[in-house]
Amino acid sequence: MSGVTLAEWLRAREDAALVALLRARPDLATPPPADTAVLATRIGSRASVARACEDLDTFTLTVLEALLVLDADLSPVPVERVDALFRGGGEGLGGVRVAVGVLRERALLWGDDQAISASPATRDAVGAFPCGLGRSVPGLADVEVDELPEDERRVLRALAAGPPVGQTKDAAHVVSLANARTPIQKLLARGLLVRRDSLTVELPREIGLKVRGDRPLGDVRVDEPPLGTTDREPATVDRTGGGVALELSRHVEALLKSWSDEPPPVLRSGGLGVRDLRKLAKDLDADERRAALLVELVVNAGLVADSEGTEPEWVPTTQADAWLVAAPEHRWVALAQAWIDLPRLPGLIGRRDDRDRLLNPLAPELNRPAAPKDRRRALEALAALDPGVAITDPDELAAVLAWRAPRHGGRLRDELVRWTVEEGTQVGVLALNAITAQGRTLLTEGPGPAAKRLGDALPAPVDHVLVQADLTVVAPGRLDPELADEIELVADVESAGGATVYRVRESSVRRAFDAGRSAADLHELFRSRSRTPVPQSLTYLIDDAARKHGRLRGGAAGSFLRCDDPVLVAEVLAHPTAERLELRRIAPTVLVSPLPLAEVLDALRAAGFAPAAEGPDGRVLDLRERGRRIAGKGRRRPAPPTPPSDEQLGELVRLVRAGDRAATTAGGTRVSVPGNLGAGPSATLALLQQAARQGRNVLVDFVDGHGTAARRVITPQVVGGGVLEGVDVSYGEVRRFPLHRITSAALVEDDTRP
Repeated sequence: MSGVTLAEWLRAREDAALVALLRARPDLATPPPADTAVLATRIGSRASVARACEDLDTFTLTVLEALLVLDADLSPVPVERVDALFRGGGEGLGGVRVAVGVLRERALLWGDDQAISASPATRDAVGAFPCGLGRSVPGLADVEVDELPEDERRVLRALAAGPPVGQTKDAAHVVSLANARTPIQKLLARGLLVRRDSLTVELPREIGLKVRGDRPLGDVRVDEPPLGTTDREPATVDRTGGGVALELSRHVEALLKSWSDEPPPVLRSGGLGVRDLRKLAKDLDADERRAALLVELVVNAGLVADSEGTEPEWVPTTQADAWLVAAPEHRWVALAQAWIDLPRLPGLIGRRDDRDRLLNPLAPELNRPAAPKDRRRALEALAALDPGVAITDPDELAAVLAWRAPRHGGRLRDELVRWTVEEGTQVGVLALNAITAQGRTLLTEGPGPAAKRLGDALPAPVDHVLVQADLTVVAPGRLDPELADEIELVADVESAGGATVYRVRESSVRRAFDAGRSAADLHELFRSRSRTPVPQSLTYLIDDAARKHGRLRGGAAGSFLRCDDPVLVAEVLAHPTAERLELRRIAPTVLVSPLPLAEVLDALRAAGFAPAAEGPDGRVLDLRERGRRIAGKGRRRPAPPTPPSDEQLGELVRLVRAGDRAATTAGGTRVSVPGNLGAGPSATLALLQQAARQGRNVLVDFVDGHGTAARRVITPQVVGGGVLEGVDVSYGEVRRFPLHRITSAALVEDDTRP
């Protein structure tokens, strides 16, 4: 049966159909094809066919494979023969014609229902054994297999189930039926198996179809597998996600503080060392898997970067300071967006590569440019469910996505789904196996609306705490930022969650004094902000620490210490630390040291003293280190390309049509400029002048001022002085083109407009 070629079929399609084709297969439009013949060549390339197959669902892909079983890549076949293959298995037929329509829209098939064709490259792109059937041996079409011995039929059934090839030593020697000893040798002797090499046999397609009987295509999965779900209260999902967002923010803040004080080194191979990851996990009171995810997030969000020095370290950037002072919802949006756009796979951390090397956080081996797209596929599937609807098992979601695109994702396809659910829950985009309202908004509307949605989900900040008799301070919710800063200064976090528990210790009270707070300030803080009576033990603790604090004072000369009590000065001098600090007395109440004041005070505090730093006016100075910072380097990810609009694709189709007309115009042979001297420029000039005289259209290829190749259909008006001036037919406006930028030109039929 004969059929039309792909190029002929494309020329007969409507412009809207070609626009839809270019939308579905964007690789066909880059660079713009010169004409339909070039477009058809690209459509039939193996790489383009393979990309087009990535988004096909299992059933549609099976229909395409069924056409290859019928050798539609060699000669056209009617759709009824495809129906017959599926009808044998009892599958519904309506879906077959729908699938053929989808494949035809993507130009993976062409022709009408009586003569459907596929590109020869389709077999290479789909696989050597479509539907699990081997290559054809036409001479076996009439062979019967029902009378074979059971042991031989068992071998045929195993190979018919797919794949149709098997490894066996019985294929090493060719034997006759009389000398055959094993079932495989007998089948080879009968010609029912084909020997491919000394260790490989293959079941021919015709025998496979006979063995399969009334299910010639095997078990066809017509419908996607069921997805178990359960209903949850949407507000509960959002509140749970909000709590996770606050915990995420707290952990990242602790990470930035830890790495500001002590940045970890960058490994020679890139990444973060195992010892540093364990230390971070201990500092955060989190497991190593969560710590590794946080490390990946802060780097992709631009909060931490490689210092790139002679001894490179992972150091917080100046962007971290802006993040630290931001509102909780904006903090979360920055981290959640960094996770969605992360071009890496944190789930691989802790595994070993092909060389048995451990994969560390931030290691280059974790780079996967397609990771954001794969992550969004899973999230969009969850976002398609109603608010509050949660999946019962991530593996079921993986199975659904595998049915929707079995050729997408590679060998880690199902694990990518599980990692997305796990990581999304840790980031707060998901909660209770459902997508949160803020996560859905981030996917569909962007960071700004998502931050507002999270702000609505979070409980209002509280302006009070509950002080307990055991010196614990309970924050019954999210504290307002000012109160949170004061409480974190005077108390240490013991546990975090919906209600954060702090504990006041002598060391934490001293920390507040070191930062410039007075005993009166702390008494007022707890008196005004505690909804419970302030216990007497806390009052005593503050007063006792205040009596000791600041009696010994230091100032920056190299540094000095002064004290009104000569006995305390003598006690300091007698301590072993004094020798290391090189302290010496210059007056009964004054000591000096050549070391920096901060170092002197830290050493004395470690020795059990309670000195305070003072400024020239005698006020207490806050000498806490602010941590290292480096210039922000932005995110690693490039901005995603903007897909072309329908108008742009429509213009491209019109130019392709113009290329077809230019190729078929009588006397309209294309004139190309060779890029060097010769007849090219002169011939181009003559062609353009001819078109101007006759009022004909010209298809012009040129290079614009940015070095980008482009094409337009022009009606020349003036040609001369090194310039072509004419009307752009597509837009109806006059344009000027320097002649030296025109690379080729061809006449287009006058009575047709692109």
